[in-house]
Amino acid sequence: MQPTKSFAIPLSFIGIMFFSLGFALGINSLLVPVLQGSLGISNAASYLIIAATFIPFLIFGYPAGLTIKAIGYKKTMSLSFVIFAAAFYLFILSADEKSFPLFLLASFVSGAANAYLQASVNPYITILGPLDSAAKRISMMGICNKLAWPIPSMFIVWLLSKDVHLIGIEDLSKPFWIIIVAFLALGVLAFLAPLPEVKAAGEDESEEEESAACAYAATKTSVFQFTHLLLGCLALFLYVGVETVSLGTLVDYANSLGLPGAANYAWIAPIGIVIGYICGIILIPKYISQAVALKLCSFLAIAGALLVVLTPAEISIYFISLMALGCSLMWPALWPLAMADLGKFTKSGSSLLIMAMFGGAVLPTLYGSLKDAVGAQQAYWLCLPCFLYILYYSIHGYKIRS
Repeated sequence: MQPTKSFAIPLSFIGIMFFSLGFALGINSLLVPVLQGSLGISNAASYLIIAATFIPFLIFGYPAGLTIKAIGYKKTMSLSFVIFAAAFYLFILSADEKSFPLFLLASFVSGAANAYLQASVNPYITILGPLDSAAKRISMMGICNKLAWPIPSMFIVWLLSKDVHLIGIEDLSKPFWIIIVAFLALGVLAFLAPLPEVKAAGEDESEEEESAACAYAATKTSVFQFTHLLLGCLALFLYVGVETVSLGTLVDYANSLGLPGAANYAWIAPIGIVIGYICGIILIPKYISQAVALKLCSFLAIAGALLVVLTPAEISIYFISLMALGCSLMWPALWPLAMADLGKFTKSGSSLLIMAMFGGAVLPTLYGSLKDAVGAQQAYWLCLPCFLYILYYSIHGYKIRS
């Protein structure tokens, strides 16, 4: 564990990285309705764009961990921005060719970049300071991340001076060239940033005091022997899926309800999440523990999910904010609870958690299929059982040590 000191400068740079992650994922909120309008594809097919963004977490989660071991956190962050730039160039080619398979490929490459950057910044911010206040630091980063989600839609709408339903894929070239330049600049910034390399307690296998630093991990021979980690991976899988549904479907849901200015509704979920993050910064760990925060958020998310599906459609869209408020501290709490006592398996455990973000591919795709079958509003029933499992993890699952 790092000695207690100010990490203001590293936190500022990592905040920029988290903002970039949110921006890259937020592009999907615009692409889904644009592709539906330009290519005439179904809801289920259009949500494959989001799936293609998250499938790489399953594929590249472990290689990303190996990359971090080989070149360190900072250089891996820089590499991810180069991959992002390549992905956005593929988006331009996809628009020129009017090719849905190329759009899927571009989303896949963007997802690979996201996997490498997530694998770098999440464990980094977790072990940058005391573990019991990790949720507070992650909440700070979460504000940067979630405020960025609506910006791509609003930026492109502003740049093109067109509402979402009027934008075609032929309009995407100009904004994506601007994004490419910005992300290459961020790659240089990440490479030059004054970010110290960090290690978790007991992570260095050559330490003579490894057993004293993390006695629980010292008795293990495999990362798969940590029950609380494996259960946490499932919780994270479901959480990422339902949060992606709440963040990534708003513009499409508003569009399907015929609401004017659909892009503006992209703010509903991020506002709820940011309110939760602010509460996390104030309350954790001084007033409540990370486990209690996860439990409270699970109850809020369950209530939000029920209100979304049971209230009139034109009102229900606003309750996605309550569901998102419930999601807010799930990520900040799940990471440190699942990574507790991993010691020398910290990077391997982090890789498993990154792979669990594959849930962002599965649940939005299921939502798209359900939307075709039962309608946009009733498709949100998908979120309820996911939140119920996360509640179980907050009460019992994270305590299991075997």
